Amino acid sequence: MKKKIISFLKNVLLVIELIFFVAYVHWDKVLFMGIIAADQFVKAEVVENMVPGESIPVIENFFHITYVLNPGAAFGILPNQRIFFLLIGGGLLALAAYFYPKLKKADKFLRFGSVTLLGGAAANLIDRARTGQVIDFMDFRVWPVFNIADVAIIFGMFVLFYAIIFKVEGNVDTPKL
Repeated sequence: MKKKIISFLKNVLLVIELIFFVAYVHWDKVLFMGIIAADQFVKAEVVENMVPGESIPVIENFFHITYVLNPGAAFGILPNQRIFFLLIGGGLLALAAYFYPKLKKADKFLRFGSVTLLGGAAANLIDRARTGQVIDFMDFRVWPVFNIADVAIIFGMFVLFYAIIFKVEGNVDTPKL
């Protein structure tokens, strides 16, 4: 019995080691899929447990979970342009796949920003393909309702901006940090 337990624990440790190795070597793929998985999981929970327009206060007058269906882009601009958004999103992902080999050799900040932005774009593209609308739920009451994918897109854009301005080789004014 003791040998079985030790053998089982060794196998568990090997699996954990393999997960860390894959995450280390392929962190960009893990990040991309993690953003999509987290976003889609939370959206599924919102859809399953709420009705559109419903709002649940988490911190009264500060943060609510509010189920909103957004037929447009950021802030609801260009509403009901499903085909346009599917073509743009699909094109963006196709370009990313084409340039991915070069991106793998790029600065880590450039890779991180690109993968984060693309993970968010892919997560919202899934919503658009499935329903024609994006499911939003994070409501801070002073800003339009948004979702995890939107956070990834904005964060990725900031990291890309930083990478392009301060980190990319060849930039004449690149500060040495």
